[in-house]
Amino acid sequence: MSQVLHTPPTQAAPHGDLAALAARHGLTVSGARPSLPEYIRQLWARRHFITAFATAKLTAQYSQAKLGQVWQVMTPLLNAAVYYFIFGVLLETKKGVADFIPFLVTGVFVWTFTQSSIMAGTRAIGGSIGLVRALHFPRAALPISFCLQQLQQLLFSMAALLIILFAVGVPPALSWVLVLPALTLQFVFNAGVSMILARLGANTPDISQLMPFILRTWMYISGVMWSIDNLIDKHHGMPTWVADLLRANPAAVYIDLMRFALIDSFHASQLPPHVWLVATGWALLAGVGGFIYFWKAEETYGRG
Repeated sequence: MSQVLHTPPTQAAPHGDLAALAARHGLTVSGARPSLPEYIRQLWARRHFITAFATAKLTAQYSQAKLGQVWQVMTPLLNAAVYYFIFGVLLETKKGVADFIPFLVTGVFVWTFTQSSIMAGTRAIGGSIGLVRALHFPRAALPISFCLQQLQQLLFSMAALLIILFAVGVPPALSWVLVLPALTLQFVFNAGVSMILARLGANTPDISQLMPFILRTWMYISGVMWSIDNLIDKHHGMPTWVADLLRANPAAVYIDLMRFALIDSFHASQLPPHVWLVATGWALLAGVGGFIYFWKAEETYGRG
């Protein structure tokens, strides 16, 4: 004869009791956001992972192509060649611009660094969702590593740029050392914007579809293929505030700094006023602001 055991229904414990029970046994919320100093410490502890991850992504990027890593240099050079034909030859934007080829190539390379970093940032969380859900680590490591990958890509391209500079007769100069602080500030700016887009893209994947249109518009107003000074001089009736906005555009600021550092015909008079202060301000605003904005949603990434 079988015996049926009847167990009395259990009542759910109040939320406060569960929280007290968890605290009493040392349990914490899974994936809870650490304090900002602790988050920075955890991120620094994983700096070797960030570097290795960026290098691995860059190596794998062209692993299926027959020319392999040659495309790291060929891709930006081909882009520059297309822009030279369209803007330099057909639209004649090279008129009045000394050393137009180095001027154009520098603009294309530096802009590509910003563009690729931001686009990679929009997919940093969604494109690595398996890694985010499987492992516990500061999620900011992902957008930062993607920006570092694009910086490594730019350094390969810079080797080609130096060959172009020598070929057109631009001599080495002491100003070339300014490339280091300029790239450092641009990297901080790119990483900050990338983290902002990483948080937005994690919640709204459609942002990655919209960004190419925004970035293309940004490129056209940043003086990548033409001189901002020539445009302002040509349109004498342009309001002063519009001219100031064009010069203070962060992408244009970093492009102009690189042109000033590398091209001897690009003079200090062509730089916007207080250019290093402006470049530092953009880097701090985007870098610090973007990092805090990303950190505030740390516990939400990979959920849902």
